[in-house]
Amino acid sequence: MTTDISEILETFEFLDDWEDRYKYLIDIGRELPELSAEERTDTNKVRGCVSQVWLITTVNTGTDGVPVLTFRGDSDALIVQGLVAVVTALFNGKTAREILDTDVDAVFAQLGLQDHLTPQRSNGLRSMVGRIRADAEAAMAAA
Repeated sequence: MTTDISEILETFEFLDDWEDRYKYLIDIGRELPELSAEERTDTNKVRGCVSQVWLITTVNTGTDGVPVLTFRGDSDALIVQGLVAVVTALFNGKTAREILDTDVDAVFAQLGLQDHLTPQRSNGLRSMVGRIRADAEAAMAAA
């Protein structure tokens, strides 16, 4: 997927109603590369999501020796797959410290997600962010 978080924020600002925003979420979710059956394991599954969500984290070392994380994800639900796209766009290519310092609530507020997601989807979104933050903490501890 080539959509970055600034593009998502800009598109959300442009779209007037939530029906269009949901359609956009579905569209960007469909752009995610599909995970293979071998990658859809319990180890990669995000706990706390009603829908099935899988997240794969790759940690590389930047030129300065700092861990840089990238994420690939997928879901069996279309809107949730779009939320996976939002989360991966927000965090991909950031250092572990940048991930931990990101004000996720501010970004989600700018998108208006907390007011337009069901409680189950909001919990799932928080679970995805929690998993990414845990992976960032583990990468920092291992560095």
